[in-house]
Amino acid sequence: MKKILISGGKGDFAGELQKCNESYKIVAPTKEQMDITNISDIEHHVSSVMPNYFIHAGALTRPMVIHEDEPQKSIKANIIGTSNVVLVCMKYNIKLIYLSTDYVYPGIDGNYNEEDYLKPFTKYGWSKLGGECSVRLYDNHLILRMAMNKRPFPHPKALADMKKSLMYIDEAAKVVLELLDEHGTINVGGKSQSVYDFVSETNPNVKKITLEEISDVNMAKDCSMNTDKLKKIIDDTVI
Repeated sequence: MKKILISGGKGDFAGELQKCNESYKIVAPTKEQMDITNISDIEHHVSSVMPNYFIHAGALTRPMVIHEDEPQKSIKANIIGTSNVVLVCMKYNIKLIYLSTDYVYPGIDGNYNEEDYLKPFTKYGWSKLGGECSVRLYDNHLILRMAMNKRPFPHPKALADMKKSLMYIDEAAKVVLELLDEHGTINVGGKSQSVYDFVSETNPNVKKITLEEISDVNMAKDCSMNTDKLKKIIDDTVI
């Protein structure tokens, strides 16, 4: 049985990946067990497990304002941490799957494809793009630009004037397992729609909020992604 080592083992994505897995042995150390800012921690786990795939899901994400207020934490976790993962995977020739974000795109016109111009609109986006840069230096990689959210949606209000290509995290985990042997960069998400429309499909009680009501972090009006490449690779029943 092929093995997957995943960073961020206590995170929501790692949990969903283990729930839907039927084909792989998954090893999911916690942040305390495998600190990605400590390269010896990573090497210890990789050399012990010798996985076929390393899914790098460990990252500093929310609250988004932390990236604006304390960018040094973003650099340490999302750029240096990812570079450490790349170096170890490179040393042991392990396939690396890096979970990136739709926030690496400018967020202006939407329908972004994998070859489009990149210009993040938040420091979080810049930190994830910094991670992408190190991943691209290693040939045996796959970058997945994800647009996923928790199920159920964790907030009482959702943006009515921001478009994204969201899918729920349990759906995203199934998709990632289908893509492990791909290479390059793939957008992973659902149809383009407002965040409010996406959430209201499963939560009719969610309230509307607009971009002008958010002041603590930069937001964008249209982060939607073109997912034609994804649809050509995996079966429609998966997404």
